[in-house]
Amino acid sequence: MNSVLYDAPGPKAKSRNWIYTVVFVVLLGLAVWWALSLMSEKGQLEGEKWSPFVTDSQVWTTFLIPGLLETLKAGAIAMVIALPLGAVLGIGRLSDHAWVRVPVGAFVEFFRAIPVLMLMIFGSAFFVQFTPVSSDIRPLYAVVAGLVLYNASVIAEIVRAGVQSLPSGQSDAAKAIGMRKGQTMVHVLIPQAVTAMLPALVSQLVVILKDTALGGTLLGLAELLSMARQISANYSNTIATFVVIALIYIAVNFALTSFASWLESRQRKSTKGTGAVVGANEANDFAIGRST
Repeated sequence: MNSVLYDAPGPKAKSRNWIYTVVFVVLLGLAVWWALSLMSEKGQLEGEKWSPFVTDSQVWTTFLIPGLLETLKAGAIAMVIALPLGAVLGIGRLSDHAWVRVPVGAFVEFFRAIPVLMLMIFGSAFFVQFTPVSSDIRPLYAVVAGLVLYNASVIAEIVRAGVQSLPSGQSDAAKAIGMRKGQTMVHVLIPQAVTAMLPALVSQLVVILKDTALGGTLLGLAELLSMARQISANYSNTIATFVVIALIYIAVNFALTSFASWLESRQRKSTKGTGAVVGANEANDFAIGRST
């Protein structure tokens, strides 16, 4: 089956694809075999290295579950703040007023250019010097502050790009029925751009969740990855601990992306065939509101 953007592969192309697939699978199998062989030589595949995660509930109740909850808490707080802040900044970058657009653009470009770990360190120093925040919760505050400043700036760019990717006819049609710039943005552009932005937004949310590990590395946040040191110190199973923690991260992020895929599918179905069409009654309301 052919289309404008895709031509069905012929016999030679199909043969090449099969060859590439077989070669990739063989190389991947060899890499896995080499890694397992190396781990076996070092005694990392012995049952005593992995049994604590099955037989000792204390590993989960004392280390893994509290660390996971701290990771989810830091990530959730950062997401709840960064998403609306990023949306406001993204809309601000699209403003017709230079006194709004220029400062917002400078804010976004500044914090988007700084590594998130540096923002966390600056945040920690700020809370030490200028606030009475106790040392117990200071790492959480610093991590959330760094994540919010960086990711809100990135989300702002996602929002701006998503709105600007829409056809200009959408804005022109809204203006033709008397809608103001704010009404056009809220009722026409943003609802359509959300579907296009959703994959990028979900990717950024996954980044937020993973970047909480930076706080455990340098700032002492008791998140999931930081628990690896304590588990490996008690059970002498560093490789096994990292593997289990990696699987937990994969499971959590897979659940997040699966939920986002379901939400995107539902959003597409609910808006299919409707777009951002404004009914006659709504158009009259907007016109009346404008004249008022």
